[in-house]
Amino acid sequence: MEQQKVLYIPINELVLWTENPRDPVDPKANDQDIVDRALADRSMKWTLPKLAREMGDRFDYSELPTVVYHGKKPVVYDGNRRIILGKIKHGLVTIPTGTTLQIPDFPENIPCNVCSKKVALENVLRKHSDSGSWQPLERDIFLHKFMGKEKSSFLILEEDTGIVGANPHLNQRFVKEEIFREDILKSLGFSIKNGRLNSVHTDEEGRSILSDISEKIKAKKISTRENRGKVIEVLEPELQQLIDANKTNKIHLSKIKFDENQEKPKELRQSRRVNRQITELFGGKLYLKIGDVSDLYRDISDLYQFYLGRKVELSHSFPGLIRMSLRLLCETAAKSSSKKLDDYLKDNFESAKTSLDQDVKTLLANHNVKKESIVQLLHTGAHNYQSTANIEQTIALSIIIGAILTITHGKQE
Repeated sequence: MEQQKVLYIPINELVLWTENPRDPVDPKANDQDIVDRALADRSMKWTLPKLAREMGDRFDYSELPTVVYHGKKPVVYDGNRRIILGKIKHGLVTIPTGTTLQIPDFPENIPCNVCSKKVALENVLRKHSDSGSWQPLERDIFLHKFMGKEKSSFLILEEDTGIVGANPHLNQRFVKEEIFREDILKSLGFSIKNGRLNSVHTDEEGRSILSDISEKIKAKKISTRENRGKVIEVLEPELQQLIDANKTNKIHLSKIKFDENQEKPKELRQSRRVNRQITELFGGKLYLKIGDVSDLYRDISDLYQFYLGRKVELSHSFPGLIRMSLRLLCETAAKSSSKKLDDYLKDNFESAKTSLDQDVKTLLANHNVKKESIVQLLHTGAHNYQSTANIEQTIALSIIIGAILTITHGKQE
């Protein structure tokens, strides 16, 4: 059986490949959908105007499109960009008004290399795999999906978390080969088992670690020239401590998810001497009765998540917003209890403290959070710029406040 042959095919019959590794689209997409995507070129992978200029004055017959027949449909496996230009030239697809493309003369019948799917895929891999036209993730997808290769740890990480799609600067060869390879992931507390990402961290903790790595790469604090081979060493100190503290945790399937429009999660670890459970604002989730107090509590929790997800970008004084909001929360709770702020806090302090474990009580003591000082700490936090930036003391304050709110405004079973 002949593996390859040159056939002339009318350009209006050629079908663009929806699974093009450059920028795969929905398999149900038509030629117009693909052209629209290529012209928008949000991924900067099509560059049609540049190709049109490079083609010169005429169609180059020495560069044949590779075509595979799917039943009666001739699908273009290689040469999709040139065929798009031809379809535009002959009015077979539409383009937005004002779009300028200097397209050379283009034949209506195109000589094509018609072959089997196997040969076409081998040709595509040979031409694009190491030419620089594919990024590492695209190459890994192609090798697994079409060439039967096992998924790389880089591909598994992306499939399970979406981190590369949400952070395109990670789609680099050195990131794949030197940072997100399996042994480095293991040192960070992650492992690949049965084609899935596993972790010794909670999902919030794991996402904080991966987010910080992404930020360090984006800021070029990790690169082929800076801190090469030093992944853990460049992480924020609290994350290094977290990785060390969690080493003996039981490994479990990770459910970390990244999305461009999703806020980054909490970085829970502040000190290796304190159990990670108590570094959450308010000591964890509170379940409060519906009302102003509950709404304000949830707003503050969201503000804290925003801070932890963007620590690198925000100023050192940003935690002051959280500190001052705690006073507003307490004033709101006191008002709804028909008490003055001082009375509300002091009347409930000891009862709230008894519900806390010894580690938390030690945390409160270390930061001078006592019945006699809590009111003053809230007042100082509302006026003293320096004290408001003390995030550890703010967390300690929030924990006792959370315990007090649970007594006065907690949901009844």
